[in-house]
Amino acid sequence: MATEPSIATSILLLVLFLTTSTISSASPSSDDLVAELESLRASSPSGVIHLNDASVSRFLSTASTPRPYSILIFFDASQLRSKPELHLRELRSEFGILSDSFSKHNPTSSRLFFAEIEFMESQASFAQFGVNSLPHVRLVEPNHRALKDSDPMDQGYFSRLAESMSEFVESRTGLEVGPIIRPPPLSRSQVVALVVIFLISMPFMVKKVIQGETLLHDQKVWMGLAIFVYYFSVSGTMHGIIRGSPLFVRDRNDPDRLVFFYEGSGMQLGAEGFAVGFLYIIVGLMIAFVTHGLVRVRNVVTQRMFMLVAMAVGFWAVKKVIYLDNWKTGYAIHTYWPKRWR
Repeated sequence: MATEPSIATSILLLVLFLTTSTISSASPSSDDLVAELESLRASSPSGVIHLNDASVSRFLSTASTPRPYSILIFFDASQLRSKPELHLRELRSEFGILSDSFSKHNPTSSRLFFAEIEFMESQASFAQFGVNSLPHVRLVEPNHRALKDSDPMDQGYFSRLAESMSEFVESRTGLEVGPIIRPPPLSRSQVVALVVIFLISMPFMVKKVIQGETLLHDQKVWMGLAIFVYYFSVSGTMHGIIRGSPLFVRDRNDPDRLVFFYEGSGMQLGAEGFAVGFLYIIVGLMIAFVTHGLVRVRNVVTQRMFMLVAMAVGFWAVKKVIYLDNWKTGYAIHTYWPKRWR
């Protein structure tokens, strides 16, 4: 009779052991989750882990807190990437650069992981986080139980792209991201290809230079550059660049009306400079045509006709410049006649 309780006790202990082992096998340990995240990060080119509803539940929702890691999540929507005002493609690329820079500066760190969630694949996760607008980035820290309590990244951190995102990460996690490492504009294979093309074309380029058949030997190119420099100087473009002058402004009394000419000597709009530069270009080209082209015409009547047209156009252009200067500054230009002519 004494053996019956011991048998029952043994069976009860066996059942409890099996139940405990089943529960422990169903719930992965923190080390297992970290190992899975590290494996997923290693398999991603930029270190950004692609999450869906199942993986969000496994690594965040059902994982016991405090978790030994934080996850910075970029919320994306493939159907909205074509909208230029959202800048989703650019921000996703910068997010990948941020992740790659952190991985290179912290190769053994398992305290922070970078992930992305796509709307069409994980609408339930979007609802759990309470995300209803894009672009959107959230940081899930170890003590966050409810996903809605995670820290959203302010829109201001998108201004300087990866650099400003790293400031958000460092201020929230206390981890050092390090300098942002951007990929070079040309890959190694592209640089090699350009060098090979340059070496192959080198003999042909030397031959062209010796024969004087390059663009640097073309008079038309130099003439075009001279006209550009002349227009650049007389139109006040450098002044506009230094002062940061706008091309135009809106009328204060009528916001729908654009103002291209500002009355007053204290400010010059970009459109004013371009208009005056255009008038100066007309006069300069007319003088160049008369002194270099018209003198080669043998017909005297034709010469006189074109000369009169050039004088009329030049008079009109100079008159417009004088009128604009008088309207803008209030200074009037008076003709000067010697006393003996009066």
